[in-house]
Amino acid sequence: MNNPMRVILMGLLAVSMVACKTTPKSETTPPADEMTKQPETTSQVEDGKFSAGDLDSDACLRQRVVYFDFDQADIKSEASAILACHGKYLSDLPGAKMTLEGHADERGSREYNIGLGERRGNAVSSALQANGGSAAQITVNSYGEERPTCSESDESCWGKNRRVEIVYTQAQ
Repeated sequence: MNNPMRVILMGLLAVSMVACKTTPKSETTPPADEMTKQPETTSQVEDGKFSAGDLDSDACLRQRVVYFDFDQADIKSEASAILACHGKYLSDLPGAKMTLEGHADERGSREYNIGLGERRGNAVSSALQANGGSAAQITVNSYGEERPTCSESDESCWGKNRRVEIVYTQAQ
Protein backbone atom coordinates (compact mmCIF):
# COMPACT_ATOMS: atom_id res chain seq x y z
CA MET A 1 0.00 0.00 0.00
CA ASN A 2 1.28 3.47 -0.79
CA ASN A 3 1.81 6.16 1.83
CA PRO A 4 -1.06 8.52 0.88
CA MET A 5 -3.52 5.62 1.14
CA ARG A 6 -2.17 4.67 4.60
CA VAL A 7 -2.54 8.25 5.80
CA ILE A 8 -6.14 8.41 4.58
CA LEU A 9 -7.02 5.06 6.21
CA MET A 10 -5.39 6.08 9.50
CA GLY A 11 -7.30 9.37 9.43
CA LEU A 12 -10.60 7.59 8.80
CA LEU A 13 -9.85 5.14 11.60
CA ALA A 14 -9.09 8.00 14.02
CA VAL A 15 -12.27 9.88 13.05
CA SER A 16 -14.42 6.77 13.45
CA MET A 17 -12.93 6.05 16.87
CA VAL A 18 -13.68 9.59 18.05
CA ALA A 19 -17.20 9.43 16.60
CA CYS A 20 -17.92 6.15 18.43
CA LYS A 21 -16.65 7.35 21.76
CA THR A 22 -19.45 7.46 24.30
CA THR A 23 -19.62 10.14 26.90
CA PRO A 24 -20.50 9.04 30.43
CA LYS A 25 -23.94 9.98 31.61
CA SER A 26 -23.95 12.49 34.40
CA GLU A 27 -25.68 11.49 37.59
CA THR A 28 -28.82 13.41 38.20
CA THR A 29 -29.21 15.15 41.50
CA PRO A 30 -32.66 14.96 43.04
CA PRO A 31 -34.48 18.25 43.51
CA ALA A 32 -33.65 20.09 46.74
CA ASP A 33 -37.04 19.33 48.31
CA GLU A 34 -36.46 15.58 47.88
CA MET A 35 -33.00 15.83 49.42
CA THR A 36 -34.38 17.39 52.61
CA LYS A 37 -37.34 15.02 52.90
CA GLN A 38 -36.87 12.38 55.63
CA PRO A 39 -37.46 8.77 54.59
CA GLU A 40 -40.27 6.97 56.43
CA THR A 41 -37.85 4.57 58.10
CA THR A 42 -35.71 7.29 59.69
CA SER A 43 -35.39 6.91 63.41
CA GLN A 44 -36.45 9.81 65.59
CA VAL A 45 -33.94 8.92 68.34
CA GLU A 46 -32.04 12.09 69.22
CA ASP A 47 -29.19 10.79 71.39
CA GLY A 48 -28.35 7.96 68.99
CA LYS A 49 -29.55 5.16 71.28
CA PHE A 50 -32.90 3.45 71.47
CA SER A 51 -34.82 2.89 74.67
CA ALA A 52 -37.59 0.38 75.37
CA GLY A 53 -40.19 3.14 74.92
CA ASP A 54 -39.13 3.71 71.33
CA LEU A 55 -40.56 0.37 70.22
CA ASP A 56 -44.04 1.80 69.60
CA SER A 57 -43.16 5.44 68.99
CA ASP A 58 -40.27 5.26 66.53
CA ALA A 59 -41.30 5.22 62.85
CA CYS A 60 -38.84 2.60 61.69
CA LEU A 61 -39.45 0.28 64.66
CA ARG A 62 -43.21 0.27 64.01
CA GLN A 63 -42.56 -1.39 60.65
CA ARG A 64 -42.45 -5.07 61.58
CA VAL A 65 -43.21 -7.00 58.41
CA VAL A 66 -40.66 -7.96 55.74
CA TYR A 67 -42.11 -9.12 52.40
CA PHE A 68 -40.55 -11.54 49.92
CA ASP A 69 -40.82 -12.40 46.25
CA PHE A 70 -42.37 -15.68 45.11
CA ASP A 71 -40.33 -18.72 46.16
CA GLN A 72 -37.51 -16.48 47.47
CA ALA A 73 -35.82 -15.91 50.82
CA ASP A 74 -33.65 -12.98 49.72
CA ILE A 75 -34.07 -9.70 51.58
CA LYS A 76 -35.41 -6.97 49.29
CA SER A 77 -33.50 -3.69 49.23
CA GLU A 78 -36.50 -1.76 50.59
CA ALA A 79 -36.37 -3.86 53.79
CA SER A 80 -32.72 -3.05 54.53
CA ALA A 81 -33.44 0.19 56.39
CA ILE A 82 -36.11 -1.47 58.52
CA LEU A 83 -33.78 -4.32 59.46
CA ALA A 84 -30.93 -1.91 60.20
CA CYS A 85 -33.22 -0.04 62.57
CA HIS A 86 -34.35 -3.21 64.38
CA GLY A 87 -30.75 -4.47 64.50
CA LYS A 88 -29.67 -1.22 66.18
CA TYR A 89 -32.54 -1.53 68.66
CA LEU A 90 -31.35 -5.03 69.59
CA SER A 91 -27.79 -3.74 69.90
CA ASP A 92 -28.82 -0.81 72.12
CA LEU A 93 -31.01 -3.04 74.34
CA PRO A 94 -29.23 -6.36 74.90
CA GLY A 95 -32.14 -7.60 77.01
CA ALA A 96 -34.62 -7.24 74.13
CA LYS A 97 -35.84 -10.43 72.48
CA MET A 98 -37.88 -11.09 69.36
CA THR A 99 -39.46 -13.91 67.43
CA LEU A 100 -39.33 -13.92 63.65
CA GLU A 101 -42.41 -15.63 62.22
CA GLY A 102 -41.83 -16.88 58.68
CA HIS A 103 -44.80 -17.31 56.33
CA ALA A 104 -45.47 -18.45 52.76
CA ASP A 105 -48.39 -18.28 50.36
CA GLU A 106 -50.65 -21.27 49.69
CA ARG A 107 -48.72 -22.53 46.67
CA GLY A 108 -46.39 -25.46 47.33
CA SER A 109 -46.67 -28.39 49.71
CA ARG A 110 -47.08 -27.89 53.44
CA GLU A 111 -43.56 -29.19 54.11
CA TYR A 112 -42.02 -26.99 51.42
CA ASN A 113 -43.77 -23.88 52.75
CA ILE A 114 -42.65 -24.60 56.34
CA GLY A 115 -39.06 -24.81 55.05
CA LEU A 116 -39.46 -21.65 52.98
CA GLY A 117 -40.85 -19.75 55.98
CA GLU A 118 -37.87 -20.90 58.03
CA ARG A 119 -35.39 -19.82 55.32
CA ARG A 120 -37.06 -16.40 55.21
CA GLY A 121 -36.90 -16.10 59.00
CA ASN A 122 -33.23 -17.09 58.97
CA ALA A 123 -32.48 -14.51 56.27
CA VAL A 124 -34.07 -11.78 58.40
CA SER A 125 -32.19 -13.07 61.45
CA SER A 126 -28.88 -12.87 59.57
CA ALA A 127 -29.63 -9.31 58.48
CA LEU A 128 -30.51 -8.30 62.04
CA GLN A 129 -27.29 -9.84 63.34
CA ALA A 130 -25.29 -8.04 60.66
CA ASN A 131 -26.83 -4.80 61.98
CA GLY A 132 -25.94 -5.36 65.64
CA GLY A 133 -28.41 -7.88 67.02
CA SER A 134 -27.24 -11.14 68.58
CA ALA A 135 -28.41 -14.67 67.87
CA ALA A 136 -29.39 -15.04 71.55
CA GLN A 137 -31.99 -12.28 71.10
CA ILE A 138 -33.69 -13.86 68.08
CA THR A 139 -35.92 -16.91 67.73
CA VAL A 140 -37.16 -18.10 64.31
CA ASN A 141 -40.50 -19.89 63.87
CA SER A 142 -42.08 -20.94 60.61
CA TYR A 143 -45.81 -21.20 60.02
CA GLY A 144 -45.58 -21.85 56.29
CA GLU A 145 -49.01 -21.28 54.76
CA GLU A 146 -50.90 -21.92 58.01
CA ARG A 147 -51.49 -18.29 59.09
CA PRO A 148 -52.36 -16.23 56.00
CA THR A 149 -53.23 -12.55 56.30
CA CYS A 150 -55.25 -12.78 53.08
CA SER A 151 -57.29 -15.73 51.83
CA GLU A 152 -57.91 -14.85 48.17
CA SER A 153 -56.14 -16.89 45.49
CA ASP A 154 -54.50 -14.10 43.48
CA GLU A 155 -51.08 -12.48 43.25
CA SER A 156 -51.86 -9.41 45.37
CA CYS A 157 -53.05 -11.64 48.20
CA TRP A 158 -50.20 -14.12 47.86
CA GLY A 159 -47.74 -11.22 48.08
CA LYS A 160 -49.16 -10.25 51.48
CA ASN A 161 -48.69 -13.81 52.74
CA ARG A 162 -45.01 -14.08 51.71
CA ARG A 163 -43.59 -12.41 54.79
CA VAL A 164 -41.67 -12.49 58.04
CA GLU A 165 -43.32 -10.79 61.00
CA ILE A 166 -41.11 -9.30 63.71
CA VAL A 167 -42.69 -9.90 67.13
CA TYR A 168 -40.97 -8.48 70.19
CA THR A 169 -41.34 -10.83 73.13
CA GLN A 170 -39.29 -8.75 75.57
CA ALA A 171 -38.64 -5.03 75.16
CA GLN A 172 -35.61 -4.83 77.49
